[in-house]
Amino acid sequence: MTDDVSTELSRRRTGMSFQRTRMSADRTLMSVIRTSLSLIGFGFTIFQVFEKAQAAKILASADAPRNFGIALVLLGIGMLALGIVYHLQFMRALRKTRAEMTAEGLVHGESPFPPSLTLITALVLLAIGIAAIVSMVS
Repeated sequence: MTDDVSTELSRRRTGMSFQRTRMSADRTLMSVIRTSLSLIGFGFTIFQVFEKAQAAKILASADAPRNFGIALVLLGIGMLALGIVYHLQFMRALRKTRAEMTAEGLVHGESPFPPSLTLITALVLLAIGIAAIVSMVS
């Protein structure tokens, strides 16, 4: 009887560890979002400031700062895209491991993985970043 209780507790703890691991992956993606947002926002701001300064004839040429702003936005978009790809690969592997452990009876498979709001936010920010770079280079 004691072994049955211990086994059940172990299965539940393992199931909860999958949820903690998923939340950890979301936190990692959130840190990528924060850094990417900073790069995109700062790059776009640099671009706009020097674009307006050149239009107002304050500067004769603002090519280098504008290029730096474009480079920052591109870096932010690239970092965000890689973070999204890493997150998707990690979650796919986590689901696969969980399914294998569920099939072996090592963990309960009842708790679902709901859609990640962090991933949805990252995808929206990626679209905004792409729209920003398109407006900058066109």
